[in-house]
Amino acid sequence: MHLKLKPIINKELKQIRRDIRTLAIMLLAPAFLLIMVGYALNFDVKHIKIIFYDEDKTQESSNFIKYFSHTEYFIVYKEIHQLIDADKYLEKGEALAVISIDRNFSKNLLSGKEATIQIIIDGANANTASNALGYISAAIQSYSTKILTQAILKQGTNFKIPIEMRNRFWYNPDLKSSRYLIPGLFGMILMIVGVVSTSMSIVREKEQGTIEQIVVSPLRSYELIIGKSLPYLAISLIASTLVLIMSAILFDVKVQGSILLFYFATFLFLLGALGQGLLISSIAETQAIAFLISVLSSLLPTFILSGFIFPIKNMPIWLQVITHIVPAKYYLVALRGIMIKGTGIEAFWEQLLFLSLFCGLTLGISIIKMRKELEK
Repeated sequence: MHLKLKPIINKELKQIRRDIRTLAIMLLAPAFLLIMVGYALNFDVKHIKIIFYDEDKTQESSNFIKYFSHTEYFIVYKEIHQLIDADKYLEKGEALAVISIDRNFSKNLLSGKEATIQIIIDGANANTASNALGYISAAIQSYSTKILTQAILKQGTNFKIPIEMRNRFWYNPDLKSSRYLIPGLFGMILMIVGVVSTSMSIVREKEQGTIEQIVVSPLRSYELIIGKSLPYLAISLIASTLVLIMSAILFDVKVQGSILLFYFATFLFLLGALGQGLLISSIAETQAIAFLISVLSSLLPTFILSGFIFPIKNMPIWLQVITHIVPAKYYLVALRGIMIKGTGIEAFWEQLLFLSLFCGLTLGISIIKMRKELEK
């Protein structure tokens, strides 16, 4: 069988070399997408610009304001003299939050009463607003605990906080969203590249009129599918290696687990994506239609329904059911386990099983469809 495959592989490699656009899509597009999306897509909420309206104007209120300038999460943007002036800063997006300090702030604080403040947050972006409120609330709670401890110690009482919390984050101690998103980018990039590149292969034969030569040749359908898949599989693996190297250099996201497991999961995922592309190629009549179908069937499901950005558990039940047919969903679970947590195959063997089923289905249907084409 290898003697029959060799001419097909050579022909496909020559065609790829002649078609610079396809080669560029497969090798340069993944790196470009990694750089663009990796830097642009960031869920980290830091450097929150806060405006303060201080009615109290005392040393205590000044210390409270300074407390927010000692962390990377906040920027004391401005102090205003009238609360109504805060509207223009929020409307223009120059500040995210306004903290209004009551005129009796220091008086209540020193007398042991509750000192009230008002927090106004721009809620246009609900996710950013929620995170900002969480950071501001935590900072205020920390400052409140500090004041309470100092007050009790001044009375000569030996005081300790009843519960001391010590946070420890496993796998992503810096809480960088890039460590979570980069494996998802792998899935999206490789899915697009794998499906789009192969979706053009058989359609190209139809448009150039060479499909008739293949029909009269002694080739079997599975030999044609394998011969056309292997060059794209090799180039896609090279592209995945390039993306892996760039993710380590640019974003410090490295494979914490087995590199062999990484390539095994990637191999299964790419093989299924190539099978999907060949299936589209056997159905479509023109390269334009094949390109459109491949982009819609690979980009949208991977971006929306794979868990890349939007948590699947937060979706409606009927949408969660649909996600079971999205191969990138299983690939991302395996990849995040390998790259972020460093887990072994025992943690995600079910995901690899589903990827194997995806490969079998797409390649099997492609072979059946191609057999019908050759028998016409």
